Amino acid sequence: MQINYNEVIDLVQGVRRLILDREQAAHITVKGRADFATQVDFAVQRQLRQALSRRWPEVQFLGEEGEKHRLDWTKPVWILDPVDGTTNLIHDYRASCVSLGLWDGEQMGFGCVYNPYTEEMFSAVRGQGAVCNGAGISVSRRATLGESLFMIGTSPYRKERAQRVFDLARRLFLAGEDIRRSGSAALDLCAVACGRADGFFEFDLKPWDYAAASVILEEAGGTFTDIKGNAPVPGENLDVAASNGTIHRALLDLLGEREEII
Repeated sequence: MQINYNEVIDLVQGVRRLILDREQAAHITVKGRADFATQVDFAVQRQLRQALSRRWPEVQFLGEEGEKHRLDWTKPVWILDPVDGTTNLIHDYRASCVSLGLWDGEQMGFGCVYNPYTEEMFSAVRGQGAVCNGAGISVSRRATLGESLFMIGTSPYRKERAQRVFDLARRLFLAGEDIRRSGSAALDLCAVACGRADGFFEFDLKPWDYAAASVILEEAGGTFTDIKGNAPVPGENLDVAASNGTIHRALLDLLGEREEII
């Protein structure tokens, strides 16, 4: 199967006008606690799914919005989050992105993450390195937690885990230089990939949250695992730990610690 990844990137960049449509962003569907979709999410997924299916009809599709079908993970699968950071979109916080990856039947072979506000396109093809708008990117060389900046996610759909999440965030804050939260896991992972941050964690990410960014991070020289250090299982939710690689063992050790909440 031959896929022109530049064509895929063009398709993703082509949805920018949909994401910037504030009228459609105001039409909100509540899917669960702190879990929303807008007409923008549905429009972006519809446009990309139709375009991908026309060009590569043999590739299966997994998207955040709509019905989930049983997939054969021994064969290729597109994995799409039409808007990663929907709550940000609703509030016009301007930290949302489109995240599209290709599982090739064995591993994540391609990923692209597009920020329509900054017009940054992060992308990677397995074995060919990672780029942002065509220029090569790489992770930082920071070697200790103490000199590291951490991105975190707060797992807003699972607020029963808040005590654990904020305990870990506190300890990362104390162990490192500082912490940040954008509200988009894909953008956070790309921040680590291009060296703007050094590590990231979030509980219970869905495959469309992390699939594309995981290959971008790894191709930029970083490490992507669950919080126990295991490789992700295709199609499964994941408690994610990601880093520049150098600090990964120390990050896993910190995330695995147990202590009283202060």
